[in-house]
Formats: sequence, structure tokens, C-alpha cells
Amino acid sequence: QVEVVESGGDLVQPGGSLRLSCAVSGNRFSPAYMGWYRQRPGNQREWVVSMASGGATNYADSMRGRFAISRDSAEGMNKVYLQMNSLSPDDTAVYYCKAAIRQRSGGPTSDYWGQGTQVTVSS
Repeated sequence: QVEVVESGGDLVQPGGSLRLSCAVSGNRFSPAYMGWYRQRPGNQREWVVSMASGGATNYADSMRGRFAISRDSAEGMNKVYLQMNSLSPDDTAVYYCKAAIRQRSGGPTSDYWGQGTQVTVSS
């Protein structure tokens, strides 16, 4: 079965940087879309950024310019990264990765979520 695993969460000081990774396995087709979401304490899960298989990216306004999504040169959409810069305590959250994968060529996608990785920004 499809598995999505995030990694890279850590405790970082304000102003610091962190890179998260998301790896997908068990899929027959490469993900059509990959997205990062986060859930800050006391808040609902919110969308951060997404990338389509063609390379197009979209960012939430508050993250544009500080966060960047990229994909692995060898593994393509099966492994993506989230580079986060200029972190502030407001970025403290559990960060989740979502993979949208088709079960058959040209068919609809199904969403697969990881378990999340904790990012804490604090001095």
C-alpha cells in the first residue's frame, strides 16, 4: 500500500532554517500532486504549498518567499522537500505531506497523508 513519510522536523531558533522531506512508496504511478500542510497549536490544518507533476508550484501567501518546495532529482515526485527559512514561533506546527496519486492512467487521484513531523521554533 502507499506510504507517505515525513521527516526533518526539529527544534530551531527564530530566524533559522529547516528542510523537511517527504517520501512516497508503494505507489504504482508517480504522484500527480504533492502538497505540504501544517497544523499549528489550536488551529485547523492549513495548506502551505503544492507542486504538480509538471513542476508548477503554488504557495500560501504567508509562506511565499520564505518557504520553497522542490523535488528530488533522482526520485522525482516520490520525494519532495520543503525548505523553510526565516522561521518564527508562528511557524511552530506539525507539518504534513499529502500525495495525490492516480490508481490508473488518466483516472482520478486519491489522497495519501503522512503522519506529520513536528517543527518547533523557539529560543
